[in-house]
Amino acid sequence: MTSQINPNNIDGNYPVAGVPNNTQGFRDNFTNTSTNFQYASDEITELQSKGVFKAALTGTTLDNNMNDGLIYSVKLEDVSWTYVQNTATSGSITLDYSAGQYQYVSTSGSISLGFSNWPISGTAGMLQVAVNVTNTAHTLTLPAAVTLGTTGIQGYSGGVITFAAVGTYQFAFTTSDSGTIITVYDLNRPLNYFTNEITSASSIKSISPTAGIGYGTGAGGTVTQATNKSTGVTLNKVSGQITMNNASLAAAAEVSFTFTNSTIAATDVVVTAISSGATAGAYNTHVDAIAAGSCRISITNFSAGPLSEAIVINFVVIKGVSA
Repeated sequence: MTSQINPNNIDGNYPVAGVPNNTQGFRDNFTNTSTNFQYASDEITELQSKGVFKAALTGTTLDNNMNDGLIYSVKLEDVSWTYVQNTATSGSITLDYSAGQYQYVSTSGSISLGFSNWPISGTAGMLQVAVNVTNTAHTLTLPAAVTLGTTGIQGYSGGVITFAAVGTYQFAFTTSDSGTIITVYDLNRPLNYFTNEITSASSIKSISPTAGIGYGTGAGGTVTQATNKSTGVTLNKVSGQITMNNASLAAAAEVSFTFTNSTIAATDVVVTAISSGATAGAYNTHVDAIAAGSCRISITNFSAGPLSEAIVINFVVIKGVSA
């Protein structure tokens, strides 16, 4: 033994070989070590509870819930949405936004749509909904909060959408006030042209250079006149065809019938033209008595003899205003 002195600890708090030592140094070291281990434990626990991981840690379940924490300056690639396939249904169905942003519904009858768990007010949320319509008798009723984006949607009237054909229809719903006001978008069908595009004479334009001006699929319908040529018909569409009864119409005679149509306003213009079923050049048609929900269609036989033909009349309702 050449020295009794620890050059790094003159006060003797740390052990020195070969001589009695003060144990305070041991206690201090153990305390510091314990404190450091506690720091490390706390940091690991915090990482486990707050970190985002590619896979679950050993003995844990993966939970990357960000609790609405802000992520910014992010470049994303190959991102997918959670897909929720709801069972075939009729009546009321509520779609849970928090369950996934792409949801599928198949109709077994008419359905009334509802939403729950939108993001909090001040943040925007979008839910895409695929509706598989299995029967054209099935309708889709939108929530009362859907007040924006409805203009021009094919088959839309008073919060209810009707469908001209079976198939899957895609809609998106967005809100920035937790569902108080919701906007709807029809994703796979063009909007009805006249309802959506014509707001003044200067705004008339073509859908495309080749398609011209007109209504899209779903805006039209057909109806057949019963009993005789003066029997009224009802068809609540902005475009379509009326097949008249084949009762005889005398030479130089005129007959009129009431056309009931809820899409007609008193300021509108109803245009008619003979499509088929008529002797060429034998008839003339005109429209008058336009009122809210109806008009009168008249047809005259200009030929030299009576005609018994099921005349097919095309019609369109052009929306108009008086101010």
